[in-house]
Amino acid sequence: MTAVLLDVRSVSKHFGGFAALTDVSLGVGAGERLGIIGPNGSGKTTLINCICGALRGHRGTIVFDGHDVTGLAPYQRTRLGIARSFQIPRPFASMSLVENVAVPLEYVVRQDLTDRDLAPRDSKRWGPLAAADIRAEALAILDQMGLQAGADAPATTLTQVGLRKLELARAMAARPRLLILDEVMAGLSSTEVDEVLALLFTLSGRGVTILMIEHIMRAIMRFSERVVCLDAGRVMAEGPPAAIAGDPMVRRIYLGA
Repeated sequence: MTAVLLDVRSVSKHFGGFAALTDVSLGVGAGERLGIIGPNGSGKTTLINCICGALRGHRGTIVFDGHDVTGLAPYQRTRLGIARSFQIPRPFASMSLVENVAVPLEYVVRQDLTDRDLAPRDSKRWGPLAAADIRAEALAILDQMGLQAGADAPATTLTQVGLRKLELARAMAARPRLLILDEVMAGLSSTEVDEVLALLFTLSGRGVTILMIEHIMRAIMRFSERVVCLDAGRVMAEGPPAAIAGDPMVRRIYLGA
């Protein structure tokens, strides 16, 4: 049985009188590809913000690789191996592609003495790197994304799909074991969606656990091994993609059938 890498236990989050999440529980196995779907306002982004530490739940516990991370800051969760992309890419516009990737890479390889108790079990993620080594690794990451040819060009020269790939590259620079993707394919053409899917399958094949939020149904159903459907801040259904696509409740609340 695959070990559970992420365990979300009865997490609730409210904003004033609005309940964004109510007793949400889910587990993500090491190496799994998990998709999360649901209509706008269903709590998807709030959930990943709670997992990453951008928001704190009012109740519940989040455990990552055996560590209770519920009270940890986002940077501490990153150093444990949680990285994410954002719905709207915001690269450093004045920097080149390689510099954009070098920033998170340089940060994550510096392990402060105060964080020694949070060191991940895979100690190879850590260790000082010289400037040349950081550039070499940043270039290797860009190469994985098909962006190395323009490595020294400003980020402002990228197309929409290029920006999405750079966002992925910056997340991968954190050397994640859990990669959380928030609508990484939004606004892309069908061909561009296939390009990004191919990259994600490659990352998954290298052992990265991936949790994906996506509204492009053909993409998330093709990529995911298991799908969770949220509605009004609650888990309404979960299972293999085919079962979720055919679930009458899911079709009613999400597909509009």
